[in-house]
Amino acid sequence: MTAASPWSGLRAELDEREAAGLTRRRRLVEGVQQPDLMVDGSPMLSFCSNDYLGLASHPDLIAALHLASQQAGVGSGASHLITGHHRLHHELEEALASFVGLPRALMFSTGYMANLGVVTALMGRDDAIFADRLNHASLNDAAVLSRATLHRFPHNDVDALAGLLAASKAKRKLVIVDAVFSMDGDLAPLPQLLEVCERHDAWLMLDDAHGFGVLGSGGRGVLEHFGVSSPRIIYMATLGKAAGVFGAFVAGEPELIEYLLQKSRPYIYTTAMPPALAGALLAALPLIGEHGSQRRQQLQSLITALREGLHLQRWQLDPSSTPIQPLIIGSNDEAVAASEHLRERGVLVPAIRPPTVPQGTARLRISLSAAHRHEDIQHLIEVLHSAEKDLAA
Repeated sequence: MTAASPWSGLRAELDEREAAGLTRRRRLVEGVQQPDLMVDGSPMLSFCSNDYLGLASHPDLIAALHLASQQAGVGSGASHLITGHHRLHHELEEALASFVGLPRALMFSTGYMANLGVVTALMGRDDAIFADRLNHASLNDAAVLSRATLHRFPHNDVDALAGLLAASKAKRKLVIVDAVFSMDGDLAPLPQLLEVCERHDAWLMLDDAHGFGVLGSGGRGVLEHFGVSSPRIIYMATLGKAAGVFGAFVAGEPELIEYLLQKSRPYIYTTAMPPALAGALLAALPLIGEHGSQRRQQLQSLITALREGLHLQRWQLDPSSTPIQPLIIGSNDEAVAASEHLRERGVLVPAIRPPTVPQGTARLRISLSAAHRHEDIQHLIEVLHSAEKDLAA
C-alpha cells in the first residue's frame, strides 16, 4: 500500500481553488517597466503597473542608482540599528519628511512591513483598532497580529466609525484606512475622519501607497490633496509605485518616529534596503514634486479619456478619479475570461477576484500611467467593447 503524500491536504485545497477560478499565476516579464512589455514571450500593452508617473525606467533614476551603487555598493550589510543605516538612507528620510510636510520619517523595506511595524508597535491587548472594511490586506493582518480588539466599519462610513469610537473604552484607539483604496480607486474622506478622531481622541493612520506622487498639486499625496494636518496623523506611503523605485516610509511626530525606531520589530530585525535605492529615490523626489505637474496632468487626461470613451452595457466602470480604474464584471469566471480575451489581443489587464475583493465583485483592475499614450487608451477601449460583446454571445 502506497503511503499518502504528506502534502495531500494542500493538494486538495489547491484543486478546490482551481475549480473555483481563484488560482493565481505569475507572468514572466522581460525588459524595463513600461506600458509596452514582453510578457511570457509575447509583446503586450500593459495596464497592470502601479508605476503611475512612468518613473521606473526614467534615465535620471537609472543614473542615480548607478552612481549610488558605486559610492555605497550593492547591499547594506546589516539592519539600520547595527551598521546598515547609510548616509543616503538618512538623507532620504529627511527629504521625505520635508516633502510631505511632517517632522520626521522612518524608512521601511516595503509598505507591508511598514503597516505591520506601525500597528503592532503601537497597539496591544488593551487597545482597539477601527478599520475600513475595504482596507488593504497588510492593514488587516497588522490589526490581527497586534492582538488589539478589531472593529471593522462599512466602507467610508464616518457615522458608523463615530459610533464605534464613542462606545469604545479602550486605552488607545487607532483608526486605519487606505487613503486611496487599491482595488476601487476611491479616496477616504480624510477631513471627516480626522474630525471624528479628534473628537474621540484616536490616532489616524493613512496608507497612502496609491496617493503619494499622484494626489496634490505637488504630488505630496492625500494630505496635500485635502489640505489637512494634525499631530495625530500617522502617514505611510510606498516608494515602488509613483516614485518608481522600492521601499516605504512612515512619517509623523518626532515621538511617534522615535517610538517606532525603538519598538517596531519589522524595522529593528530587518536588513536595511540597499543604500543605492535610497540614492535613486533622492533623484525621484524632484521628478515627483517640482517637475511632476506635467506627468500628473497627462495622467488625468488619460483617466478622463478612458471614462468618457468607455460605454459598456453589462460591465460597470466604478467611479474613480485616480489611476486605479475598477471595471466590475461580477463572476470570477467571466472576469478571468475577459482578462484572457484582452491578453489574446495583446492587452494585459489583471482579473481581481475574492478574497482580494468582495464576493460577486470580480473585476478587471485597470491601472493607468503617465507613460501611456492616448492611442493606448483608445485601443484599450476598443478591446474592452469587443470583449463584453464577444463574452455575452
